[in-house]
Amino acid sequence: MTLPKQARVVIIGGGIIGCSVAYHLAKLGRNDVVLLERKSLTSGTTWHAAGLIAQLRATANMTKLAKYSQELYGALEVETGVATGFRRCGSITVALTNERREEIFRQAAMARAFGVEVEETSPAEVKARYEHLNIDGVVAGVYLPKDGQGDPSNIALALAKGARQNGAIVAEQVVVSAIKKN
Repeated sequence: MTLPKQARVVIIGGGIIGCSVAYHLAKLGRNDVVLLERKSLTSGTTWHAAGLIAQLRATANMTKLAKYSQELYGALEVETGVATGFRRCGSITVALTNERREEIFRQAAMARAFGVEVEETSPAEVKARYEHLNIDGVVAGVYLPKDGQGDPSNIALALAKGARQNGAIVAEQVVVSAIKKN
């Protein structure tokens, strides 16, 4: 592959973040996006990640990002044809103190305000959903049915393919040794 001599946007690193940036810029219509990876896509830290997509977050921005991520990962496989391994298995967060209950219920209210499907639950409801869980000391819980898990490497590969489909250049085995700016 012949790389362009210059580009408006050059992304260095082909992990899930670099692939996501390339994907989103290309989806926005940027036709001068180049992603460079020194080895193979996802060969850095991406493949170590657990791949959990949980929407109960402490801040509004992180809640919106997590909601968007689970929606994107749910559709990415259809869009690109690359299996992401994403599945919505739900998640439960439990509180062992009244203070923690207030905190997770506040997070649940914020998540709900952004359209996240969320349920505050009692210890008995936690036990009904997760029979194997020891609920001794559990004060309350928050259940998010659309939380999920995916394969981070495959999600990154799907994002890279989506970036290519939308005009980005993705190049592997390219070592960046200097950056020249005009």
